Amino acid sequence: MARVKKGMNAHKRHKKVLKLAKGYQGSRSKLFKTSNQFVMKALKNAYIGRKQKKRDFRKLWIQRINAACRMNDMSYSKFMNGLKKAGVEVNRKMLSELAIADPEGFAKLVAVAKEHLA
Repeated sequence: MARVKKGMNAHKRHKKVLKLAKGYQGSRSKLFKTSNQFVMKALKNAYIGRKQKKRDFRKLWIQRINAACRMNDMSYSKFMNGLKKAGVEVNRKMLSELAIADPEGFAKLVAVAKEHLA
């Protein structure tokens, strides 16, 4: 059986990693060993960041809704409870957009929530 050398496959793998390391400074973009470490770290952080992005946006939406609710003399938790009891199913993203773009419409939703809490 013929001997199989890994030269071609190793070259492909090295090129793939170095391509991902493009833009890194110094040996991080030139040498395979160091660039491989930093590419793996960057990919790990990118994976983590995709999860954190969802959390961060949800936090932002809740803060915006809370601020708009406080302007209408209501807390966020009571507002969400009132909407749930009223059967209004609007997600937090849309509620925050509504609070920014259409304060009058948001005030009507607050009124609906207050009505179903009493």
